[in-house]
Amino acid sequence: MAAQKQKQYIAIAGNIGAGKSSLTSLLGKNFGWKTYFESVEDNPYLSDFYEDMRRWSFNLQIYFLSSRFRHQKKLMEMESSLIQDRTIYEDVEIFAKNLHEMGLMSDRDYKNYCALFNEMVAYLQAPDLLIYLRAEVPTLVRQIQQRGRDYENTIRIEYLERLNSLYEDWISRYDNEKLIVDTDNLDFVNDDEDLGKVISMVEQRLYGLFN
Repeated sequence: MAAQKQKQYIAIAGNIGAGKSSLTSLLGKNFGWKTYFESVEDNPYLSDFYEDMRRWSFNLQIYFLSSRFRHQKKLMEMESSLIQDRTIYEDVEIFAKNLHEMGLMSDRDYKNYCALFNEMVAYLQAPDLLIYLRAEVPTLVRQIQQRGRDYENTIRIEYLERLNSLYEDWISRYDNEKLIVDTDNLDFVNDDEDLGKVISMVEQRLYGLFN
């Protein structure tokens, strides 16, 4: 095994319901990494957003961007290895872009948002490894229903499909180290063998001889 870096910064990306939080916990436990999760329950805009996306889209995205930027700066100051549920890049590449394309965020707001993001991202470090969880919409819907968050009950299939398309476009352009995990036929939460497959893929990408 190749020598490990003193600190590893891993991030997990993926659509709503792809299993990011679960895999963050499982990999953190396996590798001894500190775990950091997307702020959801204390988000003051999320419930309103799903009820009226046009009215609350800009507010929601600014909240996410501000919160994640503060979070990200703290993570970069840490000396221990860590794994993060969702990245700041997904805010602009996926969610804000989708809202703009759907006409749910005005040109003015979107331009302002992107300008702010571009100023912020210059101060951030890219993950040593980005793990992208790829899942088809039926898998996403099933897992969203299983976790039973009330504010997610109004998410439309068309919305998830649009997000998936944007994720695929973004990940194809993402130039830093990445690992794509197709999750439709994996159950890494309940099946130890499936979890072992994912762990092996991560180990190979981080520490293997042939990256």
